[in-house]
Amino acid sequence: MENLTAAEVMSRVLVTVKPDESPLMAWELMRRAGVHHLPVLAAHGRLLGIVTREDIAAHWSGGPDEQSRRTVRTLLAGRRTPHVRPDDYLNTIAGAMLDCGSDAVPVLGEGGVLVGLITVRDVLEAVAGRGGAARPCADQVSGMFRLEPVLPQAPASA
Repeated sequence: MENLTAAEVMSRVLVTVKPDESPLMAWELMRRAGVHHLPVLAAHGRLLGIVTREDIAAHWSGGPDEQSRRTVRTLLAGRRTPHVRPDDYLNTIAGAMLDCGSDAVPVLGEGGVLVGLITVRDVLEAVAGRGGAARPCADQVSGMFRLEPVLPQAPASA
């Protein structure tokens, strides 16, 4: 177990969000994909940070209309996102999570490109012997879903 690397335990198929999307859109992406963390990617796949369900809930104010006019970028303001490399060992990963008080860390490859995400669940699966080397070593695929929320229309006046 101590020889497991980030590349062996990370989640490779990710749902991501653009920084100009709304928190409402991010929430819907997380809900539909069944995830709690969304990497926020700028142009050319540059990682800006990770937004969580807790981030959205903590900054929620107003109704859906107000939430659809804000951007995910505002949730990341002033935050640093620690990361690990694909060849970092499990103890380094766990230490990074503890040091930053986060339950997820991105895995950045050559040129700072996002190649995966490691959550506390991934670490626990590795410790329990249910992850790690048993995971397929496929290329990371970023899944970007495009959903459009439909807001209620005001009734037409006669």
